[in-house]
Amino acid sequence: MESASEPLLSNRNPKGGLKTLPFIIANEAFERVASFGLSPNMIFYLKTRYNMETTAATNLILFWTAATNIVPVLGAIVADSYVGRYPMIGFGSIASLLGMILLWLTTIFPEETKPTTYQFMVLYASFVFMTIGAGGIRASSTAFGADQVINTEDNNLKKSGPLQSYFGWYNVAVTGSYIIAVTCIVYIQDHFGWTIGFGIPVVLMFLSSISFFLASPFYVKEKPNSNLLIGLVQVIVASYKNRHINISSLSTNEMYHKRKDSNLLIPSDKLRFLNKACIIKSPEQDLTLDGNASNPWSLCTIDQVEELKALIKVVPIWSTGIIFSINVSQGTLGAVQVKTMDRHITRNFEIPAGSIGLFMMLTLTLWIALYDRVIIPVASKIRGKPSHLNTKLRMGIGILFSSLSMASWAIVESVRRQHAIKEGFSEEPEAVVDISAMWLLPHLVMDGLAEAFYAVAVKEFFYTEFPKTMSSIAINLIGVGTSVANMAASAILNAVDCVSRIGGKESWVSNNINKGHYDYYFWLLAGLCVKLPELSLIDKQFDLLPP
Repeated sequence: MESASEPLLSNRNPKGGLKTLPFIIANEAFERVASFGLSPNMIFYLKTRYNMETTAATNLILFWTAATNIVPVLGAIVADSYVGRYPMIGFGSIASLLGMILLWLTTIFPEETKPTTYQFMVLYASFVFMTIGAGGIRASSTAFGADQVINTEDNNLKKSGPLQSYFGWYNVAVTGSYIIAVTCIVYIQDHFGWTIGFGIPVVLMFLSSISFFLASPFYVKEKPNSNLLIGLVQVIVASYKNRHINISSLSTNEMYHKRKDSNLLIPSDKLRFLNKACIIKSPEQDLTLDGNASNPWSLCTIDQVEELKALIKVVPIWSTGIIFSINVSQGTLGAVQVKTMDRHITRNFEIPAGSIGLFMMLTLTLWIALYDRVIIPVASKIRGKPSHLNTKLRMGIGILFSSLSMASWAIVESVRRQHAIKEGFSEEPEAVVDISAMWLLPHLVMDGLAEAFYAVAVKEFFYTEFPKTMSSIAINLIGVGTSVANMAASAILNAVDCVSRIGGKESWVSNNINKGHYDYYFWLLAGLCVKLPELSLIDKQFDLLPP
């Protein structure tokens, strides 16, 4: 009776499945609401409460964003190699909550002309904890949710395609988080103050963390796999040790070390020098009785070699995203600009300066829906076979839109600045100029199209180019590029600030936007994007290509 009842009980209440996904998705969604909701107005908070100059505040936000994008990669490596995904998400949830509490505490400090060292320490500590928390949650949340679906024992879930549904709802949650953040959270900060505006993310994160831990008994908790990072290093070391082997002299029957249950029989011909890492020189010496390598630092598997090749192969494409992300990361300067423009939609409704990015996100969402549900089906019907735009072509189009977006932004800023000077606001950087913020719509729409083309295509490219064992690394590798872009953006901003001051002139990115020349800075970024050699990605592929 006992043996018969155990499977029945398992089927009635299996671990994993769709019932666990709301807790996992909500956990990251609330973390995103908090981080997205804090970012748009952060530059105003730093300028008003901490008396920071525009350049200093922008640099701090860029470094914070860079760290938030790169830490998930480290978190993914630690989770998959050592502690597991569930503990990593739990740790990240606690760290995020602590960081948001510390940031909220900075709002209740009495305002002073010169903030104390203690106040700055609490501010920086809040950024550190929120960064660590974001790393823990974002590093493992996507893969952890997939674990629940893939390992479910419910046959009905397997038949209904739950994995596809999960990724769909995941994307909806992230987009929804951004929309809520730049509308509701930013609006509350503008109209009810920093204490309430920063306090709401604390409450949301607290509820999210509690719900995540309450569902703990129902999660599928995979044990960590072998250390992927060490495996990649082993390939480099082994190929160097075996550098004297002449691959061309080997017969086609030469033995390669294979991973158990692997479908790979021989390594690819690309980057052939790495193939030396998986050549078995002497089976008696190189292999143990069970077929494993006696020294993994001298003999690797074909899978390890191909994983490293995949990583090297995508580096040129990965680098194209750096200048693209530099342009996207200029939102703080955009908020400073928008605050000086007429933001009224109607006589009684005014868009918060930090919410202007909503138009970009709406464009992105609408284009993805239009492309996926209308353009591709119609094109496929016309051609009589499934069709889509090549991923590299879409990346190239995205970069082009990014450049056009910056050019449009520069033109609008030039007009806005002229209006400000004409209206006598040269010495009043906070004064609202008689020009509608809606003139920024072309810039925001093209920014949204750039994201829709490039950002979506590059994720698809990485996911398809990497082996399945590196899927989590592939997804988080995009964040590394964004992190490098944020640091590069900070370096460019500082260089422009220093160079433009030569001769006692006003900085292009002056704290007084009406005295500076933000338009020159935007033209510079547009030019850098146009000069990208990777624009050659658009190489005579202006056609719908079959998959």
